[in-house]
Amino acid sequence: MNNLLYVIAVILVIFWALGFLVYNSGGIIHILLVIAIIAIILRIIQGRRI
Repeated sequence: MNNLLYVIAVILVIFWALGFLVYNSGGIIHILLVIAIIAIILRIIQGRRI
């Protein structure tokens, strides 16, 4: 479960970057970015190592 959260966050950031640079498809991409950032912040707050 620990690595799964980190993997999901990284995948969402990659999809956001691709969507922003290639498609620029609007708000859904930014929602994915916010979810990824929240996941990373939760991981940092929990104090677990990568």
